[in-house]
Amino acid sequence: MRIALFSLLLASVPAMAAPVVQGSPNVPAFKPAFAGQARAEAVTTRTKLAVTEIATGLSKPWGLAFLPDGRMLVSEKTGALRIIGTDGSKSAPVTGTPAVDARDQGGMLGVAVPGDGFVYWIYSEPRTGGNGLAVARGKLGGTAAAPVLSAVEVVFRVQPTLDSTMHSGGRLVFPADGTMMVTMGERSILPGRVQAQDLGSDFGKMVRINRDGSLPKGNPYAGKAGARPEIWSIGHRNILSAALDGQGRVWEVEMGPKGGDELNLVKPGKDYGWPTITYGEEYSGKPVGKAITAQAGMEQPVYYWDPVISPSGMAIYSGSLFPEWQGNFFIGGLSSTALVRLVMRNDKVVGEERLLTDRAERIRDVVQGPDGALYLLTDDANGKLLKLTPAG
Repeated sequence: MRIALFSLLLASVPAMAAPVVQGSPNVPAFKPAFAGQARAEAVTTRTKLAVTEIATGLSKPWGLAFLPDGRMLVSEKTGALRIIGTDGSKSAPVTGTPAVDARDQGGMLGVAVPGDGFVYWIYSEPRTGGNGLAVARGKLGGTAAAPVLSAVEVVFRVQPTLDSTMHSGGRLVFPADGTMMVTMGERSILPGRVQAQDLGSDFGKMVRINRDGSLPKGNPYAGKAGARPEIWSIGHRNILSAALDGQGRVWEVEMGPKGGDELNLVKPGKDYGWPTITYGEEYSGKPVGKAITAQAGMEQPVYYWDPVISPSGMAIYSGSLFPEWQGNFFIGGLSSTALVRLVMRNDKVVGEERLLTDRAERIRDVVQGPDGALYLLTDDANGKLLKLTPAG
């Protein structure tokens, strides 16, 4: 009787679907802090997809933004901004941009067109003693073939200056309150890494400023002795993906070490743990710090990947072309050569999918266009601008 009852109970428990195909974790001893924090069940898009190559021949394209007339502004990591026409035509490099340090992971990075009459971009600025991220804005003019920026001004400079070509960060997010969120890395090398939780440094932070570079009200560390007043959150490793959800909240996906890429809902004044806690390890295989995944006062990621996807670029879908994608997160995968889809429910990941794996291309940026299609940039010396729509 007991055996029959036990068998009946087992039969009533729904089987968990397998996660997406991926390798074994780099740190199998690390376990999720809660159910669904990693390796969510695999899901499959029902809509058949069509991929159109809008433009090719881009030099390591990094950031994408739509202009009011439907053309697109694209940054090339090697140092240029270009205009891509709706027909795929490429302009000459936009003139009027400042000098860029394009070595390694630096260069011309995120771009944005928030509708206030300016275009904004973030880049690695050469400086005495090294380099540092800077945010600039300007007025776009000239002709379609030869665009020009005027009234160019640098509105923010990340401090301090450091001689590193790694972990720059470089995305811009524009909340509806007129502010600007800037993401950054901790520069990778030890002198930078140890500043990720230091309030006197911008490294490893998300910062919040006004669009003209002034300080808005409400920043959590404003007025605190020794703290940089622009800081919004701390303890990040290298944020290359960030987007606003339908409630106006900021989400980010940051690169972890060997294992431990993270999805976080960013809240003011919170510490996201790097380098004290992580779900990854050093590339050498040695532990990071004390090899711990949790500590009081530090935030747990909503989701993490081990092995990593190497995230760059992010869009939260709100269009009408793909009704089944409403509210889903789409993240560009570099080492994973995929468009990573996350299905969300109550701020938790309940499903994951890897799209476009057959193309084997590194996805650098993901943007929802005004037509509801997803537009992607591939990270390559012969980079592409792709458009993802329903087939037919």
